Formats: sequence, C-alpha cells, structure tokens
Amino acid sequence: PDGQQVVTASSDETARLWDAASGECLHALEGHHGRVIYVAFSPDGKQAVTASYDQTVRLWGAASGECLHTLEGHRGAVNCAAF
Repeated sequence: PDGQQVVTASSDETARLWDAASGECLHALEGHHGRVIYVAFSPDGKQAVTASYDQTVRLWGAASGECLHTLEGHRGAVNCAAF
C-alpha cells in the first residue's frame, strides 16, 4: 500500500516479500504445501494474505514474515482472498 514492498506468489509453494527500491528479498513466506496462487496486502500494509492449492489461506506479518494464522476448511484449492 505504501509502495515500499512487493509481494509475489509462486508455484514453488512460497510467497515472497521484496523491497521495491532495492529488489532485495525481505522474507520468504514458507508453509504452504501447494502452489500459492494469490497474494495481497492488507489495506494498512501490515499483513499479507496468501491463498494456495493446499486448500488453506495464511495471514502473514509483513514486517516479520511470520505466519500469524492458517485458515483451513476449504475442500479444494483456494483461488482468492481479500481483506
């Protein structure tokens, strides 16, 4: 939201937070057990959300890269998530 970070999703089962100015990877968001197909920042930029083929959604701290919550219950791939 402030343009300082970029978040990406990958078929390697991770998402990554990047510094927009330097291109440095700040955090690898690891924990999914399937392709990560969607990522987004919260409106305040303090969290990121990922959606995955592993049927889960995860909430992450944007500053720490720590997984804050894993949301489970879908019976198929999760294609999107929003705040």
